[in-house]
Amino acid sequence: MPRFIVKGGKPLFGEVRLAGAKNAVSKMMVASLLTDEPCVLENVPAIGDVAIVEELLKTIGSRIERAGDTAEIATPVIATSRVPELTRRNRIPILALGPLLARAGEAEVPVLGGDKIGARPVDIHLEALSRLGVRLELRRGSYRAWAKDGLRGAEIELRFPSVGATENAVLAAVLAKGRTVIRNAALEPELIDLVMMLQKMGAIIELAPPRTIAIEGVPRLHGTRHRVMPDRNEAVSFACLAIATGGRIFVKEARQGDLVTFLNVVRRLGAEYEVTQEGIGFSRPGAAPDGAAPNGTHALRPLTIRTDVHPGFMTDWQQPLAVLLTQAAGRSVIHETIYEDRFGYLNDLAAMGADVSTGTECPPGDACRFGGQECRHVATINGPTPLKSSALAVRDLRSGMVDILAALVARGISEVDGADEIDRGYERIDERLRDLGADISRA
Repeated sequence: MPRFIVKGGKPLFGEVRLAGAKNAVSKMMVASLLTDEPCVLENVPAIGDVAIVEELLKTIGSRIERAGDTAEIATPVIATSRVPELTRRNRIPILALGPLLARAGEAEVPVLGGDKIGARPVDIHLEALSRLGVRLELRRGSYRAWAKDGLRGAEIELRFPSVGATENAVLAAVLAKGRTVIRNAALEPELIDLVMMLQKMGAIIELAPPRTIAIEGVPRLHGTRHRVMPDRNEAVSFACLAIATGGRIFVKEARQGDLVTFLNVVRRLGAEYEVTQEGIGFSRPGAAPDGAAPNGTHALRPLTIRTDVHPGFMTDWQQPLAVLLTQAAGRSVIHETIYEDRFGYLNDLAAMGADVSTGTECPPGDACRFGGQECRHVATINGPTPLKSSALAVRDLRSGMVDILAALVARGISEVDGADEIDRGYERIDERLRDLGADISRA
């Protein structure tokens, strides 16, 4: 497999522009199936997940034209609503069920793939769709669905504010007959960006407290042009990279409103950020002048963090934060409440010299749904510990970025095997890191 060769141990400086959000663009591409008119998406990243969705859409009958970071998608006719397999897998195809049912009356898509971060159950998805009149059948490697009497509006109460299940219900409900109310819905920025695109297409969607989305079904939607929001996960990765290496990185197009919870954590760590109209700059007190060796950077403070649904601390942020916490002076705790099995990457940090462990007991006074289930969902990190170079194998997309970040912090040469997995969510990551002064290459 392709791998990255990383020589770490020096601070990184410069500017980097965020790509379009991975967790938004793929859903917007699927949303284009809801109309027979062209949809134009701007700020589309060149990542593996986009390529997978392109394959899905082309199989269905879409015409896709790319020019730089702009993609025009047109699906005047559904050539086939049954796509039982693709050459690669991710978790997006299940979101195509609603659009395909609305336009073709039946659908078949591959079962979920994507990151290896727990069971990723889809029962919440299926329950929501069934409320809208969908009948589903699990086949070997695929889901087949049909709506005998068409999609119809319904009252949906999600057991957990799942982003994917909320997206699925929204995509199915916009062309359903009648009114749909989704309670305990997810409200992540990427989902709101999808809602704004659907509004431009002619959908009627209202947001109301607490966590409620109301949708009035319409007979048809039309094409639109929409710019994909910047990737807030990339923003956090680059921020952690600046702070961990003792450098300064200005993250262009980073938006304060998307990062409020993370920015508070930066302050509590003892690091710095500066918000401007163009983006946000991140650094660490005592950081060296550009291009110089780090000199007297301040020690970071330990933290206790609980991941949560938006606007809480995002689960995708805890992995790069863990690298920072290995450099903090004291005991830090990460309480993961979204996925029950997301600390596999800590084995890589341990191999690099970090003092890390996991446990099944929730922190005192902070019970969550995984308490008492023997899920190792609480991590303890003691620092500061110097990281040493190592040979690493990428476990999934987010932990792969942890491997790169840790390798850039560590002194010596590390090998990170599985570059293609990181390419699935980060556009030209090695080129962009080299622009910041990183010593990284592909092999």
